[in-house]
Amino acid sequence: MDGESLQVIEKEGEASVSLAGRQFTIRREFVQDLAGQPQADRIRGLAKPLLILHAPLDQTVGVDNARRIFETAVHPKSFVALDGADHLLNNAQDAQFAASLIAAWSRRYLPSEVPQPARLPESESTSTVAGEGVVVVSERGTGRFTQVVSAGQHQFLMDEPAAAGGDDEGPTPYDMLNAALGACTAMTVRMYARRKRWPLASVRVALVHDKVHATDCEDCENRDGKVDQIVRVVELQGDLDEAQRARLIEIADRCPVHQTLHAEVRILTRQGKL
Repeated sequence: MDGESLQVIEKEGEASVSLAGRQFTIRREFVQDLAGQPQADRIRGLAKPLLILHAPLDQTVGVDNARRIFETAVHPKSFVALDGADHLLNNAQDAQFAASLIAAWSRRYLPSEVPQPARLPESESTSTVAGEGVVVVSERGTGRFTQVVSAGQHQFLMDEPAAAGGDDEGPTPYDMLNAALGACTAMTVRMYARRKRWPLASVRVALVHDKVHATDCEDCENRDGKVDQIVRVVELQGDLDEAQRARLIEIADRCPVHQTLHAEVRILTRQGKL
């Protein structure tokens, strides 16, 4: 956005601006929120190698923006000009050139060989493992705690936040526990509403895990020390009456993961070769 557009937004409360050939309505609150973001502190505290690519002829973001990012960041950092390119790299040759630059530059900061996640041998039966499939977790080989999780054909990272000594490359184990319960809750509620043909538009589930003093837990049998507690908030969108909403909240407690967490769970640990 140019200075004139910002002046209109400040005076009128909003303005229609053209960004990359498309029209957007930008409001004063949005601009104020952006201005209040501590981007300089975030860039300065990245603690990661940084590559900045900028097209000198960019009509969307001025080169001064890239300059400030470069000056704020700490080493290692690099600045490369993409001569003749536009902001969106619409030209295929420009895009390929940028991709080759990124690949060559990043190779210096990547391990020569990233270990592949362990796989069960073909002869190993998965029937000894609870559930329909096998989840394999292996160290990534980079960072302090970063793990590669393989679940069927899907792979993702798990880590600890920087405050806990990790690299924040992925969700924490407790994040994944919350995610499993939240996803199972939403799926169970959706399945029930679909079977009943109720007008459930969407389901959102927010969860927080914590440890609380057992004396503060009315339903806990153990009154000593601390107990794990997950607070789950279920938001139901749609033209539902109060009876339907109440029933869906009851159904939320019937999701399989919820029942597993409340049941007596046996975890058998043995040494083996994967």
